[in-house]
Amino acid sequence: MNPRSAILLLLHFLTSAAAGEIFTPFNISALCSSQLPDISSLPSDRLTVLISAYHPSRSTLLRRLTLSYSSLPSVSSVLVLWSNPSSPPPSLPHHPKLHILRLPSPSLNLRFLPIPSPLLRSRFVAVADDDVFPSPGALSFALSLAARHPRSLLGFFPRSHALDLSSRSWIYTLHRDRYSIVLTKLMLLRADYLHKYSCSPALIAARAVVDRERNCEDILMNFVAAMETGEGPLLVAGRVRDHGDPRNQDAGGAGQARRVGLSARKQHWERRGRCIAEFHRLLGVMPLRYSYGKMVDEIGEQGLCRKGGKLVSCEQDA
Repeated sequence: MNPRSAILLLLHFLTSAAAGEIFTPFNISALCSSQLPDISSLPSDRLTVLISAYHPSRSTLLRRLTLSYSSLPSVSSVLVLWSNPSSPPPSLPHHPKLHILRLPSPSLNLRFLPIPSPLLRSRFVAVADDDVFPSPGALSFALSLAARHPRSLLGFFPRSHALDLSSRSWIYTLHRDRYSIVLTKLMLLRADYLHKYSCSPALIAARAVVDRERNCEDILMNFVAAMETGEGPLLVAGRVRDHGDPRNQDAGGAGQARRVGLSARKQHWERRGRCIAEFHRLLGVMPLRYSYGKMVDEIGEQGLCRKGGKLVSCEQDA
């Protein structure tokens, strides 16, 4: 099927599907060949949320998250990117904002699927894991920042790149005073970055690294944005519930989950360091830049006063 026929078939499925669910065949070349949506005509005070989902065991949590996102006035649509071809997607609440896209493979590159116009209803998109949910206030604040910094990546989970002088190699790490990467646990970006990531011929080899490692799609998107802006990402202050963090202490098995998380952490971080080195080599540039601050929605007094026999914020009532 040629790209034009494929995109016409895609649009037929999108426009004829019942509200709340979309099951559609498509291919990336068809989406990349279609006309790029004019994002300047889309509202900047709304979000299209892309939730990546794979595990049937998380269906209950996925239902809760999709319903929560769909209920927010700032969210124009919620797209579940179901990336498990061997298992049907779970039944989700019927809601006019909510749709399911069945992906042809579990490739992490498809987290940045270039969304076609019938489903892309906002200038900015939020890319999220299926076990993370921000407070409504945090998401609303992040969206307001995106409108003021439209070319920047925004996120809630920071990491850094660094040059290890002893081995003369790039490493992936976490600094306490700076960051150069935000994770796809929850990331906000301009919608046309999806097309830049998925469709640029210059990124073919880099996307192949993501498929080979089954990792690092978020690092590559940070490369894409940094090459576009010459700046680092923005870290957003706000409350985000992370159900997938192994440090969660749920009844039964908490210790085991923590041990598994810690045992895998070193190998995971080493693999992501190799990705940084590979992207640098393949693209011929190291665009990642450090940022040093956290964006907060309110600045208050930091002085402490003695009230009621305790040291508390001077703004706090006794």
